[in-house]
Amino acid sequence: MNEPIFAPDFADAAVRVSPNTGERRDGKSVDILLLHYTGMESGQAAEDWLCNPESGVSCHYIVHEDGRVVQMVPEALRAWHAGESRWKGEADINSRSVGIEIVNGGHDYGLPSFPETQVAAVSRLAREISARHEIMPERVLAHSDVAPGRKRDPGELFPWSILAEGGVGHWIEPSPVRGGRFFSAGDTGQPVEALQSMLALYGYRTAITGVFDEMTTADVAAFQRHFRPQRVDGVADASTVETLHRLLSALPAYA
Repeated sequence: MNEPIFAPDFADAAVRVSPNTGERRDGKSVDILLLHYTGMESGQAAEDWLCNPESGVSCHYIVHEDGRVVQMVPEALRAWHAGESRWKGEADINSRSVGIEIVNGGHDYGLPSFPETQVAAVSRLAREISARHEIMPERVLAHSDVAPGRKRDPGELFPWSILAEGGVGHWIEPSPVRGGRFFSAGDTGQPVEALQSMLALYGYRTAITGVFDEMTTADVAAFQRHFRPQRVDGVADASTVETLHRLLSALPAYA
């Protein structure tokens, strides 16, 4: 089929229809914007895969390196981009999100930087989607946020600060990396429980056990990848804990 069967929600988007979609479940509406990288060798290969009925995956939009935007699924419908994921206790992220795939080879292809033209296009698209669905800044998320340990996209090089300058997403300048007390795998006790409580309060799937286990390590690394990308190691150093506390303190419901 050569003719698009829906009008794009984003006026500047071309349309290429993906068959991998369905209705949003249980009457859920959009309140999350989820960002990915494609993690493939080329943008064309990624676009073809997202539109292939055999792939079982799709996304609402793909943004190419040159800033071209292609919409594959209407925002009113459920795309298949989040997979097994969780945020603030919600497991069906696909039913309450719009997903943007950003063409980038990702970690498997050397983690290339994101071109300025592409970032500008993502920022504009994300700003319009957020306004249309009244998405709260703290619910503009990375795939790695909702699937820690399983996913790493869009990666630590994605410039979240630029989106924040355009009014998209929740961001503060991270506390500088330095020495001092830290918590890591195998540690136990009340301070670990407090860290886990803060991660869970922000939205991560962290279990509050008082044990710095494999899940906690993955959740800390996911937090770092988004909010403290200077060092992504899963170790809760002073910079990580301070940045997390400051982000929580900036939320109206927490302040």
